Amino acid sequence: MPMLLEQYMPLVIFIALSAIIAGALLVAPFLLAFKAPDPEKLSAYECGFNPFNDSRMKFDVRFYLVSLLFIVFDLEVAFLFPWAVAFKDVGAAGFWAMMLFLVELAIGFVYLWRKGALEWD
Repeated sequence: MPMLLEQYMPLVIFIALSAIIAGALLVAPFLLAFKAPDPEKLSAYECGFNPFNDSRMKFDVRFYLVSLLFIVFDLEVAFLFPWAVAFKDVGAAGFWAMMLFLVELAIGFVYLWRKGALEWD
């Protein structure tokens, strides 16, 4: 039994040290933070609009466009991770299929760029 405890001692020390660091990081802001809130700092802020207007006001279409563009290009990364993990197994056909996917994505990106979808004016 002492040999078993000896083997797990580094793990116990690691968990204890992690708990101490996590606790310190949770408590530190309450002890060290500057506490002088003003009404503007305490007010709600969302999407660049004044929070005191009607809650059913119309949003600019650019907010939706930016979110859709983010989703499209975020999905690119979601497809790249499994491909990168299985890179040795997919062979040349898998490599060229991903290159075709990236070229199509780049063409879409250039199209959006030229149309001005990435401009915020």
